[in-house]
Amino acid sequence: MGLAHAYALARRGRSVVVFERQSRAQGASVRNFGMLWPIGQPKGLPRQVAMQSRGIWLDVLRESGLWHEQTGSLHLAYREDEEAVLREFLDAAPRDGYECEWLAPHRVLDCAPLVNPENLRGALWSPSEICIDPRQVVAALPDWLERNYGVRFEFNCAATAYDHPTVTAGGREWTAGNLYVCSGEDFQTLYPDAFRESGLYRVKLQMMRSQAYGESVRIGPMLAAGLTLCHYRNFQDCPSLPALRERFSTEMPDYVRYGIHVMASQHASGEVTIGDSHEYDSAITPFDREEINELILGYLRTFLLLPDLRIAERWQGVYAAHPAELCWTARPAAGAMIAASPSGRGMTMSFGIAERIVAENLEETGGEGG
Repeated sequence: MGLAHAYALARRGRSVVVFERQSRAQGASVRNFGMLWPIGQPKGLPRQVAMQSRGIWLDVLRESGLWHEQTGSLHLAYREDEEAVLREFLDAAPRDGYECEWLAPHRVLDCAPLVNPENLRGALWSPSEICIDPRQVVAALPDWLERNYGVRFEFNCAATAYDHPTVTAGGREWTAGNLYVCSGEDFQTLYPDAFRESGLYRVKLQMMRSQAYGESVRIGPMLAAGLTLCHYRNFQDCPSLPALRERFSTEMPDYVRYGIHVMASQHASGEVTIGDSHEYDSAITPFDREEINELILGYLRTFLLLPDLRIAERWQGVYAAHPAELCWTARPAAGAMIAASPSGRGMTMSFGIAERIVAENLEETGGEGG
């Protein structure tokens, strides 16, 4: 979100300084699948913002030369109720603005040969999804923004106060007409009163990454299966979804209890990123549950047959979420704008959200400096 706002401002000719409290970004921005995932966004404004963001992402990725792959995505169905939800979604897709189609099992295996063929009923194919490596992108974009747009980055430099137009960061003072606060799940450093009244909450996920397969093993499109249909709100209007939820609650209560749905993406080196789970606020601890990792891997094996799978890395991430807002925003003081991370959708939505926030803010402030 911070990089997206920096880009939106800098390409309008504003002078931009980015303050990062760490020596490099280490939060949710680098702890995710690297999925640009428009298919998961509900119809209407969220879908529109996701596709706008996708277009800006492609411009940035092409201009910066960073690795990306327009893999598309598959939502796999292995049970009749899963297929029913996907076909209902597909029936409404043209009027709701989604481009997708149903693939029979043999067509699924043609584009994703490592998908488990046993009891496979078919899949929903969407061409809009893009895979990036979040570690590479978030590490490389600062240099690119500095070279091409003159954005200045101050690392190991937390912004701790703003009294318009003075920013206090890293024990020094700076002058800025506007301050954009994109602080993820940090609700305390700046404007804690605004965050306290916001309705935002924290979400912890557990994820893992396989060994690097290189070019010898490729999964093709990014993959999801039945559990994912209960996670993303784009499926919420499907008439068969309540019955599917009920089956999962009865047959897979631990998956429901830990908010587990399982997806897979693959980066250039062949590493497969696998996840994830969802625990909330008071349930969040620094300690991961191996039970959750085992549940994730157990479900992964029902739809993806990775050869000689070895887990090279495990981690957790924490992000901010809101029960209703696409991205919670507030103006807590003169010149200050908070843009809270959009409920785990920051990688997909960030550039579209930032474009809209910056355009509106500059118009309202008469074009005042960045």
